[in-house]
Amino acid sequence: MIIRRYLMTRVKTISTIILASLALPCVSQEFVIGLRSNPALRHSEVRASKGIAQDTLSLPFFDDFPGENVYPDASKWSDDFVFINNTYTQDQLTAGVATFDALDNSGELYETASDISFLADRLTSMPVYLNLPASDSIRLSFFFQPGGLSDVPEENDSLVLQFYAPAEGKWYPAWKTTGGSFKKFTHVIMRIDDPRFLKKGFRFRFINYASLSANLSDPSMVGNCDMWHIDYILLDRYRNDEDTVYRDVAFRRPHRSLLNTHESMPLRQFSQVAFQEMGSVIPIHYRNNDIIVRNVTRNFEIRDVYKNTIVKTLTAGASNVEPGTDVDDSADLIYTFTGSGDSALFRIKSWLITDIFDPKQNDTVVYYQRFSNYFAFDDGSAEGGYGVNGLGSRNAMVAYRFRSFTNDTLRAIMICFNDSYQNANQRVFDLMVWDDAGGLPGNVIYTMEDEMVRPAETLNGFHKYILRKGVPVEDIFYIGWRQKSETFLNAGLDINTPHGGKQFYWINGNWIQSGVSGSLMIRPVTGDPIATGISDIAWKNRTQIRFFPNPAKDYISIDNDELVDAGDIRISFTDLQGKEVLSTVLTRTINVSGLKQGLYIITATRKSIPVGYSRMIKTK
Repeated sequence: MIIRRYLMTRVKTISTIILASLALPCVSQEFVIGLRSNPALRHSEVRASKGIAQDTLSLPFFDDFPGENVYPDASKWSDDFVFINNTYTQDQLTAGVATFDALDNSGELYETASDISFLADRLTSMPVYLNLPASDSIRLSFFFQPGGLSDVPEENDSLVLQFYAPAEGKWYPAWKTTGGSFKKFTHVIMRIDDPRFLKKGFRFRFINYASLSANLSDPSMVGNCDMWHIDYILLDRYRNDEDTVYRDVAFRRPHRSLLNTHESMPLRQFSQVAFQEMGSVIPIHYRNNDIIVRNVTRNFEIRDVYKNTIVKTLTAGASNVEPGTDVDDSADLIYTFTGSGDSALFRIKSWLITDIFDPKQNDTVVYYQRFSNYFAFDDGSAEGGYGVNGLGSRNAMVAYRFRSFTNDTLRAIMICFNDSYQNANQRVFDLMVWDDAGGLPGNVIYTMEDEMVRPAETLNGFHKYILRKGVPVEDIFYIGWRQKSETFLNAGLDINTPHGGKQFYWINGNWIQSGVSGSLMIRPVTGDPIATGISDIAWKNRTQIRFFPNPAKDYISIDNDELVDAGDIRISFTDLQGKEVLSTVLTRTINVSGLKQGLYIITATRKSIPVGYSRMIKTK
């Protein structure tokens, strides 16, 4: 999965997912808030600014934000404050949107943030050649959505469009919308005929103005706010005000796991229930945005990344799609993931074959199906913060239900705790494991007391709490925490993944099924003892390659003595298209300067057998 982006704000609900009314702030209850920071951005290097281009771009100017990177395309945009993602919106037209919020390009709250409207994100085009006559009917169009699955802007918040007059060196207001309750994507098209803008070097930019809650009495409840989403930007000539049609067939949503109930799980656990757990289809979601019937061919490929081999290809054939139609389709899949040990990585690619005039950047989606030593229901991306707060929440507990399909040992618990404003959630809690009592957490079978909330320290945003001793598990068990104060602990919530009745919280002697619609980002780690030193490493576990820096620019230094000193080890770098782009004998220092900017899977092999892996972000 591509990796990228997160303040201080009012205590707000995210969409409608908060359980109880904020009108009862003194009663303990579940709360969901916006994120204070964005791990995907915080652990990425800020994109180097190109400044103003020497040569202007030609028409048409088009961007659909396909989501290949968390920052906007540097060939089209001169800044990088917005977050390109697939997780924050509802009913998006195509995969990938640009999200404006109150977090800067390093994923942190703007220093100027306050309860008075402040300038937050910007998205500024590179210079465009617009030295054209007004009779060419030049128009700029785009779609925008306030809030989506995240925080809806208030009435005093706004999204603004400005045009740049090159000869004057001045920006002029062109369009504005303010916050409110509507949530749908709305189309805007506007003519550009003022001579001051019809010049070489014309630019346009979007700006959002956000505001924090005036009530900041509980810093642990402060999170991201006032989100706007933009998609399908088109600047071109020979258009009219009714030109709302895009001659484009495009994916609407990215892939998700091909497993029926899990996002990820240990491979040897999967092998116990492969018949029930393996999905029978590859689902895809695309749309014909044209006004005519379009013929579309759907193709699919599964690649074993560690072995660098294609293990399955299939097609759903060609189909006619009516104009303006959303298609939820699938291809029958007769295949089962296989491998040895706990770990494997498969790349699932789907692509559309459409007419030659179609934009192609939104015709392909890629997903990485990961098998490792943990179970996961969440998709690895937090859109909100979850916790129990209010009077009586001291000693409140939160639990999430998992199932081991064979005798196994729980070794660690991974939790994604979000950053909190002023580190307000830096409190101790008790890590808990329960058995099952008729569909609810039962007896406590393990407790690790006085653990500290530790925010995301890695790209995926999880901290791993290693248990002092292994806990045998079989069938249903629960993991979670007991808090020791009334402070909101602010754990990551994946709003896109319903918990399906597996999430619970305990208040005043009763376990209650969670009323939020998202999934708590907590994962049990099972299997062999977790390596805490070189002597603990087992080759068959394919240990994670430790190296620095990450992101990397020119060189990386390998920090795994057990790999470097073993001899006969090769290390390969595979891009997100599954292509091996570098292979070399493993040494302490490796030159990666020749790799393009992007995300790479690193695999270490010994006699062609994978023994280690990791992920690397390459920057310029």
